[in-house]
Amino acid sequence: MTRIKLAALALTAGLIAAPAFADEHKHADEGQKVTPKLVKELSDIPGKEAMVLTVELAPGYVSKAHRHDAHTFVYMLEGEVDMQVAGGPLTHLKPGDTFYENPTDVHTVATNTSSSNSAKFLVVFVKNKGAPPVLPAK
Repeated sequence: MTRIKLAALALTAGLIAAPAFADEHKHADEGQKVTPKLVKELSDIPGKEAMVLTVELAPGYVSKAHRHDAHTFVYMLEGEVDMQVAGGPLTHLKPGDTFYENPTDVHTVATNTSSSNSAKFLVVFVKNKGAPPVLPAK
C-alpha cells in the first residue's frame, strides 16, 4: 500500500473515530468529503510532517467544534465558508481567501454559508509526524 493510501486511511480513521465526531455525530463524514493529496516528512524539522488535503462541504454543512494540534493553513477554492476559532473573529471566506489556525486553537465554526452550492478548500497541516489531523475540542 502506498504512503498516500495509508495517509488516506489514517485521515479517514482520524475524522470518523475522533471522540468529538464518533460520540456526537455518528456519521461525521456526511456532508463533507476529504481528499488527501500529500503527506511529506519535513526532513529539516525533526518529528514534523506536512499534510495536504482538500475538503468539500455540502450546502449548509456545519461542523462540530474540533482542533487540529497543527499549524493549519486554509485556502478557499470554491464557494463561501464562515470560519472561526475560539476567541477569534468570525471570518467569511470566498475563493482566494485564506485562514490560519495555530496548534492550540479550537475550531468552533466551519459552515458552508450556501444552502444550494458546495464549498471547497485546500488545507495544509504542519503537524507531528503520524498524529491525526483532527482531534476533539478540549
